[in-house]
Amino acid sequence: MKLIKFGKLGQEKPGVIIGEKRYDVSHLVKDYDENFFSGDALERLKSEINTHNLPEISSEERLGAPLARPSKIICVGLNYKDHAAETSAPIPEEPILFFKATSAIVGPNDDLIIPKNSTKTDWEVELAVVIGKKASYVSEENALEHVAGYVLHNDYSERAFQIERNGQWVKGKSCDTFAPIGPFIATPDEIEDVHNLRLWLKVNGKILQDGNTSNLIFNIPFVLSYISQFMTLLPGDVITTGTPAGVGLGQKPEPWYLKPGDVVELGIDGLGSSTQKVKTHGE
Repeated sequence: MKLIKFGKLGQEKPGVIIGEKRYDVSHLVKDYDENFFSGDALERLKSEINTHNLPEISSEERLGAPLARPSKIICVGLNYKDHAAETSAPIPEEPILFFKATSAIVGPNDDLIIPKNSTKTDWEVELAVVIGKKASYVSEENALEHVAGYVLHNDYSERAFQIERNGQWVKGKSCDTFAPIGPFIATPDEIEDVHNLRLWLKVNGKILQDGNTSNLIFNIPFVLSYISQFMTLLPGDVITTGTPAGVGLGQKPEPWYLKPGDVVELGIDGLGSSTQKVKTHGE
């Protein structure tokens, strides 16, 4: 199943994609939130959509992030060897974890707003995992039982805020619009092998990132189990798993970053694609 939310900003309703068409399920589901993911609502929805005449949604309708604002977004840093190498960082011995503010979440095709005083706004295509069952001290063997689905995420980063302003990375990761998520959440049965997915990103039509989840340093079960040793993962939480080489920080002969008017496109096998136009704050 593919879960979407659609409608104007702040007024999004739940929907699904069946085949190539979008359908409204707001009469069956209140929202894709913690309550939805924690119970059997997903399984009920799967059975109910086969017995209901669903209203079709226009392809022109805006897509929002395909879930309600979660309790947290947890990010894994430097989780691809080639990305660690391009940033001159050592291969981590354990996952590097940091938070991203949930207020950064926007729809997959909403504009990216370069924050005030930014000089180094960067891109990062990532595979994100949506938690489907409360996870605390779970084993690696059982970790995937706690997954509701997978989703495309662009982990935008302001490198000066992140690296040069002291403290934790969260300052460079949490600006408004820095977490476009979607277009849809794909349930695990939609993905044949989550550890063999191509992920790519273009800026102004030029491919800059072209990687595969087979190159993750720490795979999905390990990451979920690892995080659950330190905190409880709640249904609807988002775990974003790192980015391959090709970010602005790693460009040769010298780094370069996004500017107003740029267009960022990204995608992952089986998880669709998204596009963000870059604008300045207040534009």
